[in-house]
This record gives sequence, structure tokens and C-alpha cells, in this order.
Amino acid sequence: MPQDLTRDLMDLIERGRDRQLRLAVTGLSRAGKTAFLTSLVDQLRHAGLEARLDLLGASREGRLLGAQRVAQQDLGVPRFPFDQARASLEQDPPCWPEPTRGISELRLKIRYHPSRQVWLRPETVELTLDLFDYPGEWLLDLPLLDHDYFSWSQAQLDEAGPARRAMLTAWEQQASALVPDDEADEAQLAGISELYAHGLRQAREAGFSNLQPGRFLLPGDLKDAPVLQFFPLPGLAGWSREQLATLSESTVYGSLARRFSYYQNHVVRPFYREHFRRFDRQIVLVDVLGALNAGPERFEDLSLALARLMQSFNYGQRSLFSRLFTPRIDRLAIAATKADHVTPDQHARLVGLLEALLAEPLKNLKYANIPVKAMSLASIRATEAREVSHQGNTTPVLKGTSMDGEPLLTFPGEVPTRLPSADFWERQGFDFTAFRPQPAAPGALPHIRMDAALEWLLGDKLS
Repeated sequence: MPQDLTRDLMDLIERGRDRQLRLAVTGLSRAGKTAFLTSLVDQLRHAGLEARLDLLGASREGRLLGAQRVAQQDLGVPRFPFDQARASLEQDPPCWPEPTRGISELRLKIRYHPSRQVWLRPETVELTLDLFDYPGEWLLDLPLLDHDYFSWSQAQLDEAGPARRAMLTAWEQQASALVPDDEADEAQLAGISELYAHGLRQAREAGFSNLQPGRFLLPGDLKDAPVLQFFPLPGLAGWSREQLATLSESTVYGSLARRFSYYQNHVVRPFYREHFRRFDRQIVLVDVLGALNAGPERFEDLSLALARLMQSFNYGQRSLFSRLFTPRIDRLAIAATKADHVTPDQHARLVGLLEALLAEPLKNLKYANIPVKAMSLASIRATEAREVSHQGNTTPVLKGTSMDGEPLLTFPGEVPTRLPSADFWERQGFDFTAFRPQPAAPGALPHIRMDAALEWLLGDKLS
């Protein structure tokens, strides 16, 4: 029997025995996916030793023996760079791991004692955990499948607020001069598409999230390919969809529409089909604090991006048949990251704000009877909680080190428990500070509630 077929058959058997789990770690840019995966692997590797995982039942009960990395299933996908990420935290001074640049995965074998002994069941059991990491920029291309080029162009122009539109000024000046039924100039379209991509990159640096196409930001092996040389067309006023559909592929509109369609069918659809439809469980990481600090337009942009992102996954209860042949996400965690960047008394507020930000998607998930949990966490804790006294009053503060190496003692402000009002934005009552990682110490990485995330995502599989 061919080796690949044997491997696939063994995986199928393990899925049937419920001893294999595929976990997707997803989120938008700067949400902390690389830090989360690094910490997750590190905590499980140190389980039973130095790792503090009291909220993970199997660890608390002394049943979790640990985990080892093993060869991954798909040899055509890069391995998640755990060693490099861990090494960056051990440098002097320590630095954060490099962010995701493409697809990666990693396979762990987790060993544990079952919670109760059953006849013929071994004393120790193994769970195969496949971890998948994807660039956040690519995730937002999934809702693009709901559009044709005409509706996508209109949506992109309608949704761009003043601040984001300002970053696209150079592109818009040239794109607005194009006439849909003129003959296309390939060099001109390539130049204008680069201006559009440059504007998207500027918007990402300024804190915006809802940016399409995602491959314009991280093109990978598609760099300079014609499939990435399209953009929304501003000059469609007065044209009907029917009129535009009659234009040949050699026209401006026809050429852009053809490239958009190719992008949908040869880039986005295969990505969705080959990867996202295979997941069993998912955690969505959200940088709520970064958006809160960036202002109302960026915060609203994050809300829209998350709502669209949540519509792109296949959620549903899993029977034995579905677990074997049509896996769907049957448990979901949504986590506000960087909880160590606010004082502990603000953590509950951070969860409340996350739930308010995702109110509609959460309602839809609960209506569909999908187990979902919102939480706050810090994958790799960079601060320590302290208190300072002044004139008889005690104030909670954070002690840490700035990215420039300066010691900090700060109170960033109060996190609103609901969507911020106009008054909040007028006084801008929150000041986000970026911290450098703490110097590496022996044992597992310091964290906040990584054990709670592991219990929700894996705990029932370690019983």
C-alpha cells in the first residue's frame, strides 16, 4: 500500500476513535497568532513539570504527561517555526517572534492518563493535535466569494471611511480617470494596482483590519502575477451591471473583472476548500486593545472585519460520520489577546467589550447550538501587576519594559464594557502601551489564562 495512502488511512482510523483533533488558530493582523501557538506548544511540552496549567483539568489532576512534536501530515506545508520563535524570546534583550508570513502547521502527540479506567483501555492514551496557522490578511478574502467584481468594487468604495480613503488618494486619482469600456493598458493597470496595494499596506500599518484583497498585503508566490493586478473601479456611476457584462475582456472593466474572477476561483476557493473546511475546532484571536487605542474608525473597521470573518467558517455539531468524512468546527473560542497590557481588574471588562463587539455573530452561533466561549488571555505575559499608593489611595498599575528598553510603571486606563460611545472617543480614555517580553526564565513561558483556553479547546478530549 502506498505510504501516503497508509498515512491517510491511519489518520482516518484515529479520527474515528476520537484521538485526533485539528485546531485552527486564526485572527487578524497583530492579534498574536504566532505568540499564541508558541506558548501553546511550550505549555504542553512542559506539562507535568514547570507549566502552570491549573485550569486544565487533565493537568490539575496530574493526568497530563506532556507532549512531543512529531512529523506533520502534509509535507507540502511549512512547519510552524516554534524553535525560532522560542529562541527570539531567549535573546538578550528578548524580542517578540516574527509574525506569520504564510501557512504553517505543526503536529503534537499529547500523552495522558484517562480519567477513569475502562476494560481494554490502555493506561496511557495519546491525542494527536494538528495545529494550523494562517496569515490574518488572507482570512478576509473568504467573504470576497460572496461578490462579483461589480458588487465588490461598490462595497470597497462605500465602506472606506475618511481616514482610510486618505491613504488611497494617489490610487483613486488615477483609477477615477479610467473609463470602463476603454481598451485596457496592461502596464497602466499594473501601476494603478500597485498604488492600491500600497494604500492597503499603509492602512494596515495605521491599524485598519477589513482590507481586501489579502494577498496584496502578503502576496507570497503570487508577487507580480497579473492575478494580483486588479482593484475597485470608481467610475461605474451611470453603468448598469447588464451593460458592463457585455464589455469584452480587452476593456478596462472586462480585464479587471476577469482577474477578479480568476483570483476568486484559483486563489481564494482552493485555499478555503483545502484548508478551512478541514478544521475541527477553532480559536479566533482579536486585538481589541489595539483597535480601542487606534480610534473610532479603526474600531468600527475591526467590528466589520470580524463579523465577515465569522461567516466564513463551517460550524456544526459533529456526528461520527461527520467526524470521519465532513469535519466541521464543533467548538469555538474567541479570545481578546494581550490581557497583560491592562491591569487584572480590567480583564472582565475586556471580555465584555469583546462580546459586545461580536454580539451578532455570537447570537447566530448560540442559535445554531455551537459551543462558543469568549475569554481574555495573554499568550506570553510581558508585565506584572503592581499597586501604587498616593495620599491613602491605592491604584493598580502594570510594571514592564517598553519596546525601547525603558522600565515602565503605568495604568493604561479603563476598558469600556460596551461599545464605546462618542464621549469615550472624545476623551480617548485609553492609552495602549506596547511592552517587550520578559527575559526568559527556566520552564514554561509565563501566561495569563492559556490553561483556560486549553481546557475549552482540548479538555474534553483529555478525559
